[in-house]
Amino acid sequence: MNFILEKLTGLGSLTDQVVAMDFLNTVKSGVRNYAMAITDTVTPEIKATLSRQLEELIDLHERVATYATEKGIYHPWNVTEQLEVDLSNIELALKAPTL
Repeated sequence: MNFILEKLTGLGSLTDQVVAMDFLNTVKSGVRNYAMAITDTVTPEIKATLSRQLEELIDLHERVATYATEKGIYHPWNVTEQLEVDLSNIELALKAPTL
């Protein structure tokens, strides 16, 4: 599927970066949503279940963030570098062919 996306968009391996960052943002959103759900839960059983799922999601976030950091597409400790990556991605997106 990645090959198809690369050919359709003409962006080559950039699709790995797009998928990784989209996945990372989705996981972050999930962490936030689970945390809010836990604070709104009244039964101990549901709170325990949501807490376990939150822990699993936090572990997933760590794995995805590590992958993206090792690939050089995510710089959580260096805002300047991350800003450069983000601006570069914006420029690429603006130049991408429309489908």
